Amino acid sequence: MRALIAAAVGLAAAFALVLTITAVGAPAGETSPKPLLTTVPAPKK
Repeated sequence: MRALIAAAVGLAAAFALVLTITAVGAPAGETSPKPLLTTVPAPKK
């Protein structure tokens, strides 16, 4: 029973955090037009 209560409390806290972040909104700013390189580029021929 304690595990069920702990899971419910954790889920409620996570849900409240998501609602808070949604209410505040995304931070202002711009995204970079250049893509991020996450892999090694192929050698040029």
